[in-house]
Amino acid sequence: MSPEIDRPLPPYLQVVSHLRDRIVTGQLAEGAAVPSERQLADEWGISRATATKVLGVLRAEGLVTSRQGSGTVVTTRAGLHHSPADRARTAHTTGRIYPPGQYAKILSAGLAPADERAADALGIEPGQEAIRRQRVTCNEDGPVSASTSWFSAELAESVPQLLVAERIPGGTLQAIEDATGWAWTDTEEIIHSRIATDEDAELLDLTVRPAALLVGYNRFVDADDRVVEYGEYICHGDRATRYTSSRSRD
Repeated sequence: MSPEIDRPLPPYLQVVSHLRDRIVTGQLAEGAAVPSERQLADEWGISRATATKVLGVLRAEGLVTSRQGSGTVVTTRAGLHHSPADRARTAHTTGRIYPPGQYAKILSAGLAPADERAADALGIEPGQEAIRRQRVTCNEDGPVSASTSWFSAELAESVPQLLVAERIPGGTLQAIEDATGWAWTDTEEIIHSRIATDEDAELLDLTVRPAALLVGYNRFVDADDRVVEYGEYICHGDRATRYTSSRSRD
């Protein structure tokens, strides 16, 4: 059955939303062909001008590109946000933490007084010491996101690399599991949006203000409901959602 336009909404936005969702969820993979202007016009019952606008929006978002001889194809958006849970699952299955073209810069690492949110997540008193790691994730164009992770201070001895401002091959969660057996099984993430502060703008190298940010708070817990890692992150965006997911038990 061909898709149909819901007339109360601008047609091009409906088609953009449909294709964007298929790309982000992986239904249209890297390098996959995207329907041409003519195909979009026929399938959706829209004009060629509207179909041209649809593909233009997707190109502007970095989700597709034009290739000679191949038409329009899906391409990795370097700045596309990948949640901590996404990265943890990817590291578990592939050994890679970040998508192609992205890398992390560790800004600081060490023991620090836990703020109220981190203390509540870790089950300690505010001001009590915990391990704190701050990083910025970048691509060739600059910062994509910034994040801070908190861990129980008792891990300082068994996982000393958490205290060093250097990247940890395989990621922090894998390092903790290898050293202690604390294997995360579930994660919860709460996401909302806000306007960037001056500190946010400096971390993400924002040149246009005001700017909307996506802000996330996440916890990874093991089978005993012990918090393996608590984290907070910021990246570009203006939507809010909450979801939970589980690691496969294979």
